[in-house]
Amino acid sequence: MEKDLDEVMAEIVREVEAINPSFVLVDSFRTVVRKAQASVSDVELQGFIQRLALHLASWQATTFLIGEYVDAEIRDNPVFTVADGLFWLSQQAERNSIVRKLQIVKLRGQYSVPGLHTMRITEEGLQTFPRTFGLNEKSDKGKSQRRLSTGIAKFDELLHGGIFEGDSLLMAGPSGSGKSVLGTQFIAEGLKQGEPGIVAIFEEQPDQYVRRAASFGFDFVTPQKNGKLEITYLRPLDLSVDETVHEIVATVKKIGARRLVIDSLVGFEMALAPGFRTDFRESLYRMIGALTRLGVTIISTVEIEEDFTSMGLSNFAISFLSDDIVRLRYVSINGQLRRMLLVVKMRGGAHSIDMHEYQVTDKGIVIGEPLRGYRGLTTGIPGPWSVESVDLPVQTDKSATHQKE
Repeated sequence: MEKDLDEVMAEIVREVEAINPSFVLVDSFRTVVRKAQASVSDVELQGFIQRLALHLASWQATTFLIGEYVDAEIRDNPVFTVADGLFWLSQQAERNSIVRKLQIVKLRGQYSVPGLHTMRITEEGLQTFPRTFGLNEKSDKGKSQRRLSTGIAKFDELLHGGIFEGDSLLMAGPSGSGKSVLGTQFIAEGLKQGEPGIVAIFEEQPDQYVRRAASFGFDFVTPQKNGKLEITYLRPLDLSVDETVHEIVATVKKIGARRLVIDSLVGFEMALAPGFRTDFRESLYRMIGALTRLGVTIISTVEIEEDFTSMGLSNFAISFLSDDIVRLRYVSINGQLRRMLLVVKMRGGAHSIDMHEYQVTDKGIVIGEPLRGYRGLTTGIPGPWSVESVDLPVQTDKSATHQKE
């Protein structure tokens, strides 16, 4: 039997007076209003909502009026006018993924974070992941001049002492160039120095990663048991960057992590729901900012397809997000496909500009001598220097360094 608005009001009043609750939930309030709209005017409906709000406020009860609405109803609906707060929940199917978002449209008398925030329904209820998570907190970590060793002495020399603590370093190179190995050595060196670490992986299972580290002589089983290392596998098909930041930041605080390796950004992008890929650069900016504010030093790997005509730094145009950039690439020399490494950028410090050959061995990355006597190394297909082509003398590593920006 349908009830008019007065009967609905009387029933709510009786229940509240009998129980004296702190919270009142009307689900679905939209159904009540829809039935009433056929027999009452908008003015009468607005009056009912105002009386209801006054009653509940006098009882000091926090009220949630839940209903299903469409975007077009926001403008003129009296419910939204009277309510102190308006939370708009939505979901959208993107290919095979379901993306749920929350927007705080209105919150009378209180500040709220604007924009759309990712949310997920789990066994523990509804979880939200604010888009500014980690960026609003005041950082108690000033920019440090301390340098962290990568675990590769020759590489530290190229960086003039190692990576600045709290920096974000982008390791760019093609498949098989040793990016993951270098990240593994960076984490292993941190554990050796008593610095807890996190590895966020997207392209292999944690057990596989541990076995691969063991093949280079690094024990990643013991530090996991001791709470000094977390290997986080993130591969749901509808992953969001905000969700990833939330999980990584929680892990950083849990184990006091000082080092983080993200392996890789390509795998990270593939794990995202399609809609999140469109603002990947913006999301990475938020993630790196949140983590470096905690004083964490980050190495992110990104795979690049070599075309042997140029030397790109990233397929995502995200090099501006990184304090430091190291480029790994293949070069064709004397009928051999060899590996070359160079430091492209190091914000806040000098670095070597020499291009070094390196090898991936069963002990990890081994960096050799600078490649001399070639031109066009950055194209991947160098040629020998000739006397006629030499305009400037080749500078030594000691004098050929980039100065501070």
